[in-house]
Amino acid sequence: MRKRPPKPGRTGDNKSMLRFGTLFLASLLSAQDWKTAAELPGVSFTGLPAAGKGEVLQVLRTTACPCGCPMQIAQCRVEDPGCGTSRALANDAVDAAKAGQDIAKTLAASPQMKAAANRNRILLDPVEIRLDGAPARGPQSARITLVEFSDFQCPYCIRATSHLEAVLKAFPKDVRLVYKHFPLDSHGQARLAAQASLAAHQQGKFWPMHDRLYQQARQINRMNILNWAKELGLDMPKFVAALDSPPVKAQVEGDVAEGNRIGVQGTPSVFVNGKKYQGPLDPETFLPVLTKELAGR
Repeated sequence: MRKRPPKPGRTGDNKSMLRFGTLFLASLLSAQDWKTAAELPGVSFTGLPAAGKGEVLQVLRTTACPCGCPMQIAQCRVEDPGCGTSRALANDAVDAAKAGQDIAKTLAASPQMKAAANRNRILLDPVEIRLDGAPARGPQSARITLVEFSDFQCPYCIRATSHLEAVLKAFPKDVRLVYKHFPLDSHGQARLAAQASLAAHQQGKFWPMHDRLYQQARQINRMNILNWAKELGLDMPKFVAALDSPPVKAQVEGDVAEGNRIGVQGTPSVFVNGKKYQGPLDPETFLPVLTKELAGR
């Protein structure tokens, strides 16, 4: 967003003075011991009784900040006053105290805290994922269902194809792979590629088209897609009719909406029996996770 230029005159001086005042206050508070500081940068205790303020400060001094720093929330406010996470949580704590709520439970239920708790987990809690109509490989009776949200122009997804192929070979009877579409806006031909794969899927050729799209990711365009469809022996009138059809587009958009709902933030994103996997897909790392999942079923 384009910003307006500052007006000439005293406006710039006022901004400089305000910035100086903020830095001076931060440095003054930093000189205090955060364990005993009665005020925190960016936190207003106005309207809160002394007892409530003391309770809030106690919780903030004993609760780790989820921003990724090794500090408690109160410490982060004093030593890193620019941290938006600690500022938001500290003010949430004040609001909870004013409302008579349990301060610690309020903070624990915050999205920032939940995200921090999940940061070091290899598998998150399971979520429900719709599988009807999605292309899949592997036996229906498999004890593990992998769901991959992917983008045909994503370089990381291209690398992931060989890793997932290795998984299917390592567990031919126990793993089923389901493909879901998550074309990124930054990849101009990704949605068209997703539609092409689903148009091929209608003729039982999803996986051959899948392989061709990943192999030729830098050459994806409408003309090449049509040529690849011919090479794969597809019925071209049917393929062309399906390529831009509303049902095919709706399936792609449905996958994207579902991915957003369950926490897909990038590609590839893989779910193991509904549990989001947070680790590399190389066999050395991923296969032991699947072995452990099988042992628990």
